[in-house]
Amino acid sequence: MAGKLVCVVGPTACGKTTLGVLLAKKFDGEVVSADSMQIYRGLNIGTAAPTEEEMDGVPHHMIAVADPEEQWSAARYAREAIPIVDDILARGKLPILVGGTGLWIDAVVRGHGFAAGRAGGAVRKELEERLAAEGIEPLLAELRRADPAAAERLHPADEKRILRALEVFLETGKTITAHNEETKALPPRYDAVWIGLRFQDREDMKRLIDKRVDRMAEAGLLDEVRALLGRGLPRRATALQAIGYKELLGVLEGTRTEAEALAEVKLRSRQYAKRQLTWLRRNPAIHWIIWEKDRNFAHALQRSTEILSAAGVC
Repeated sequence: MAGKLVCVVGPTACGKTTLGVLLAKKFDGEVVSADSMQIYRGLNIGTAAPTEEEMDGVPHHMIAVADPEEQWSAARYAREAIPIVDDILARGKLPILVGGTGLWIDAVVRGHGFAAGRAGGAVRKELEERLAAEGIEPLLAELRRADPAAAERLHPADEKRILRALEVFLETGKTITAHNEETKALPPRYDAVWIGLRFQDREDMKRLIDKRVDRMAEAGLLDEVRALLGRGLPRRATALQAIGYKELLGVLEGTRTEAEALAEVKLRSRQYAKRQLTWLRRNPAIHWIIWEKDRNFAHALQRSTEILSAAGVC
């Protein structure tokens, strides 16, 4: 029988971290972060990684576990997070997956299909070396021969997914389309209960996102970016392409003012929140808790308790 897993999802700045902690304290749980940027060390302010105070004594996993030079995929995240979830279950506690990176959350819940295409493996390393030396065109041409459907579907500039499709084919002899279809046919690894947070009025979400960016700036986001560069982190590193970091690089390079950069961070954060909602709305299993003007966490905890009780979690 699949173990119970709670997923707290929603767009950026909607209160997932707070609700995750409240649920963990009430149901003897532990939080597993599912944020594709909070995994990196040194990216605290710009990713809104929870502080010790915000964690409130609740164990948190998969935060600040990777060097900023590394590139992580959903497959790699799943391979690291699944043993943690299994360990939490084995100790009789409730795993609570909290984050806004929908693909990563899906990868853990399904828990299948990640033996091949291991990031950092020999095939991936060779492909990345070829990308650096030859550019994407020869690799895209190879993908057209091996998997025409995937090559047609992917944008020519989507280097990450082009490499992934080639990687799967070279390691398994199967196209990524066939690989994904086989994976979908398998039952999920966990019996997940999904709780989603979002605002009734998108303007309220935008307002909260803008305030959050202002707080990040006040907390020293520019200094955090400067510190990452001071460590010798390449400007093309995945970590520095995150929202907030990429824009403030321009300030340090003298190509824009801090005010201009922060305005861009706000815009990109709002656009990202919209994409997150689009992804999540495809999941009919999500029980949505909808904020009115303000985030009422007492109500959210009560509603979540009702949802979890109905699902047999408590």
